Amino acid sequence: MALTRTQSTFAPPVMEARRWLDGVAFMQSRPLINVSQAAPVEPPVEGMRQAMADAALRHDDAHLYGPVLGMPALRRALADRTAQIYGGQVGPGQVAITSGCNQAFAAVISTLCAEGDEVILPTPWYFNHKMWLDMTGVRSVALPTGATLLPDPEEAARLITPRTRAIALVSPNNPAGVEYPEALLQAFFDLAREHGIALILDETYRDFHSVSGAPHRLFQDPDWDATLIHLYSFSKAYRLTGHRVGAVITGPERLAEIEKFLDTVAICPGQIGQYAALWGMQNLQDWLAGERQEILRRRAAIEAGFPVLAARGWQLLGAGAYFAYMAHPFAQSSGDLAPAMVRDQGILCLPGTMFCPQEDPTGARHLRIAFANLDAAGIGTLYERLAAMQG
Repeated sequence: MALTRTQSTFAPPVMEARRWLDGVAFMQSRPLINVSQAAPVEPPVEGMRQAMADAALRHDDAHLYGPVLGMPALRRALADRTAQIYGGQVGPGQVAITSGCNQAFAAVISTLCAEGDEVILPTPWYFNHKMWLDMTGVRSVALPTGATLLPDPEEAARLITPRTRAIALVSPNNPAGVEYPEALLQAFFDLAREHGIALILDETYRDFHSVSGAPHRLFQDPDWDATLIHLYSFSKAYRLTGHRVGAVITGPERLAEIEKFLDTVAICPGQIGQYAALWGMQNLQDWLAGERQEILRRRAAIEAGFPVLAARGWQLLGAGAYFAYMAHPFAQSSGDLAPAMVRDQGILCLPGTMFCPQEDPTGARHLRIAFANLDAAGIGTLYERLAAMQG
């Protein structure tokens, strides 16, 4: 009997890693350092929670089905903000609100791909992208990024076949943390346009980019929506992970297809989360700028403190947004090392084997550290424990 699509898809990595905690006791003087998941651990600010409470109490529509493509006011606000940031022309008719950014990716793939089609994913890849492609019968074509962790457009061009439907990029990158330079994003846009395929650009972590101003000018192309499909998440910016509010920005024709998917899967995104996202866009820009500066300070602490690990053979391959991507110096595969680190060092992180094809040997050398929830002192403690590891 053939396996179902879910049976042939690997287990969710974060959930698998949490099972490593079963039966492990942590001393109060040496608590667990959880750097496994890229999610805020604090709730939204009080003003936003009050706005959500007000929506629940005063807006009857917050409890009813809403528009499949999302609240018109939120679509308009995101279109205006996107146009402001990138200096391009973006209208609300090019925006759909989704139940999280993962659903945005799933909806987009459903409009692009049939059984047996192909999508190019740079490796290390974002595992949920790979999981969805597996579950839908779409072939993931790995594009190794090498020591720089930056994908090469020329290498990507060699992987394009008649079945290729898209190239999917994440910048700032999950899991590697690297920020793709503007020229690199433009080169991939040009490559996708030349071959008549889509460029999916997931900018979930855009609000924590180290470069002030627009990270690219793709929206300034007058025909951007014929090639570019942009994904965004409100979850990281406004601490709304539990409310699942994401977005797709693309052409109206594709949105008509996306609407079919969303109506079938969720009917509409959650209304209260959308009220919260809209309130955040209207009221929290200064606060968000402060959050960005704090994440950049933590990134600086990751880089400044790394010599203590470099002296022991570690390498910092990438750092940015919520992530540091490291090469460890041990003979043991990261797939075995990471579970042992829970017991021996009190650190929960994800191994590089979760971000690469099984046949790719580089994953065995790598670990992803989601550092956004550690302050400078916490990063120092993390480094002390890592430095004490023995091969």
